[in-house]
Amino acid sequence: MAEPLKRSISYFALTMIAVGSCIGSGIFISPSDVAGQLASGTQILVVWLLGGVVAVTGALTFSELASRYPGTGGVYLYLREAYGDLIAFLYGWSILTVITSGAIAALCIAFARYLGLLIGLGPEFQIPVGLLALLFVTVINLAGVKWSAFFSSFMTMLKVIGIGLIVIVCFTYGQHLSENVISDAHVNGKVSFGLALIGVLWSYGGWHHASYVGGEVYNAKKILPRALITGAGIVTAIYLLVNVAYLSVLNVEEIAGSQAVATDALSRITTAGGMIVAVLIALSTFGTAGIYTLSAPRIYFTMGADKVFFPWLADIHPRLGTPFKAIILQSAWAAVLLMFWGTFESLATYVVFMDWIFMTLAAVAIFLFRKRETSRDQDAYRVPFFPVIPMIFIGISIWFLLSTLTGRPVQAVAGILLMLAGLPFYYKFRGRQVLK
Repeated sequence: MAEPLKRSISYFALTMIAVGSCIGSGIFISPSDVAGQLASGTQILVVWLLGGVVAVTGALTFSELASRYPGTGGVYLYLREAYGDLIAFLYGWSILTVITSGAIAALCIAFARYLGLLIGLGPEFQIPVGLLALLFVTVINLAGVKWSAFFSSFMTMLKVIGIGLIVIVCFTYGQHLSENVISDAHVNGKVSFGLALIGVLWSYGGWHHASYVGGEVYNAKKILPRALITGAGIVTAIYLLVNVAYLSVLNVEEIAGSQAVATDALSRITTAGGMIVAVLIALSTFGTAGIYTLSAPRIYFTMGADKVFFPWLADIHPRLGTPFKAIILQSAWAAVLLMFWGTFESLATYVVFMDWIFMTLAAVAIFLFRKRETSRDQDAYRVPFFPVIPMIFIGISIWFLLSTLTGRPVQAVAGILLMLAGLPFYYKFRGRQVLK
């Protein structure tokens, strides 16, 4: 049996992990992709509010799951307990090979790109700088969970303060909010809320990363639900305020046509707008890469302990108390992806699609757990208005998945094929267990 991890993460640090996991580069870049699928400022705000509904109903649902199974691994644990080792393994496999490692690679590239704008580095330096950023966050997370939690909290606070400044400046000097919310844009093609949700859920995705570190939280059964709900609520409020701020300066067509909506919005007000946004995106991407390097290796740690993957992934550093081999594996694979992809834009659709398949399955698990409930579960957090809250999350998630499958079939199928590529590994390790 694997040695337990140290319980060193507080409620504040866990909430900052939930918030910081969401706020990467998405809110600075995705609004243009979202607006391109819509026809009015009202629709923009509705779809971002819909993303908030998904996040909050999801956080409420996952709070009960986290209270029932507050150990290390989060979503992996819920899937394992509900559906068995195979589905849980495919989730962990997808997290390692595509979802989180790919996101870390993309975030480090984005950090390098915006740092290059600030200090005058050419495109040829993006991959070396991205690798250095990846090395830094890896070392921080190897050093101990207290250092990791401090880094995550500090970077998240900087992000929130920076975004707050954008909102205040745009609200103060923007004069076109009413007309931009009400007026329709001249759009080419059909309005699609489902496809607009890709960019929205890419931006909202991540609050569940707080559940991965449940085994390192004081009084996790109570603290995890509070942090998940608080984090999702904070992110929803921030994203709605930011989009209202954008609309106070830019109309829908301008947002849809922008390659960097935050930069364009601030540049209408100050010549330093581009520089301010570059600093913010560099901080945000760097901080989120650090949080992902902290959280996801806890899944591989638990997979190793379950012996459905390499058993050495459950090894804990004797002095630092971190799952150092799991962290190194993820960072090594992220480095490979960073060097071979070298781009951010090709990632979002199939990462979000694959992540949301498993998120939906985890939410459905709450109905299974309620049916199997024992006396051990009586003191668990109970999602309010059950089954309405979970059904809202599940319903919107299924609608999004079907919209992605029909609207972006190539990326969706690619994600599914990458997930299925993990089956030979699962049966290899399962065969070893049978032989033993």
